[in-house]
Amino acid sequence: MNSHSLSLYLTAEHSCGYFADRNSANIVPDPKIPMNRSLYSLLVSNGFRRSGNFVYRPHCPDCQACLPCRIDIAHFHLARNQRRCLKKNSDLTTHIISARYSDEYFDLYARYLNARHHDSSMANPQEEDFKHFLLCDWKQTLFIESRLNQRLISVTVADYLSDGLSAVYTFFDPAEDKRSLGTHAVLQQIWFSQLYQLPYVYLGYWIKDHPKMHYKNSFKPLQIFQQNQWVSDQQLMINS
Repeated sequence: MNSHSLSLYLTAEHSCGYFADRNSANIVPDPKIPMNRSLYSLLVSNGFRRSGNFVYRPHCPDCQACLPCRIDIAHFHLARNQRRCLKKNSDLTTHIISARYSDEYFDLYARYLNARHHDSSMANPQEEDFKHFLLCDWKQTLFIESRLNQRLISVTVADYLSDGLSAVYTFFDPAEDKRSLGTHAVLQQIWFSQLYQLPYVYLGYWIKDHPKMHYKNSFKPLQIFQQNQWVSDQQLMINS
């Protein structure tokens, strides 16, 4: 299987999750083709990501704002605030396990969503919402969990690819806001990729000047997938 023999389809338009005045649509792979780690890795390297078992890439009629992005691990350098983040969280213990459902994970997930997304459709989740969003059938997902004195305070959900990790989602204790656990989660994925000599951490989509995407700008060097090739964010700024 390669990118030249895989059929892709365009979904119907729906409301955009980032801009209230825009519609969005997605390109999706042929649902008749069984998904596996190799194919999914190929798709992610071409700008796709997933939500549950749904693998997609934005292909919107009047907007190209969502640009896939990834961290170049070999050339990554810690920024000063990232060093502070690591020091601040040096009292945490980290474990890497295969993704699974548990009441402990779901309780943290629900508290996070109800604090951070109380006014959205993600609020008040059910157990099935957790499973359908974070888990997938091809069994390549990791949970990177952080604990403070055995108490679970953060879970990073990431897919283990042929050439790196793909960040799926992170949820954490909203009472631990001062720890910058979102930044810590990305740093954990970088650490994992360095440990296993993986070249990239895929961070999903980057939108220039969008407030929800500002944190991605601090991980350098960042590469952007544009016109079917990966370029540095500095090249993008020069050419835009």
